[in-house]
Amino acid sequence: MTESTLEHSLLLENLNETLEPLIRRIIREELTRLIQNNPLVFSLNANSSLYQDMEDILQRKKENKLQFFSDSEVWG
Repeated sequence: MTESTLEHSLLLENLNETLEPLIRRIIREELTRLIQNNPLVFSLNANSSLYQDMEDILQRKKENKLQFFSDSEVWG
């Protein structure tokens, strides 16, 4: 790997580390705003497995028992 290729690779990695949390925060804020302003846009059947998973996540959040994984841990 040449020095400029390494620099380019490090720059992209640094950019990714900087942008990813920002993008995630913006998406979370926009989705929250969307749901608050249009509550009927997104609804789940209480019997669906996704709804039950979301309830489980909310409960674990209340108990401070959420565990997060990096992309590399999830996707290898």
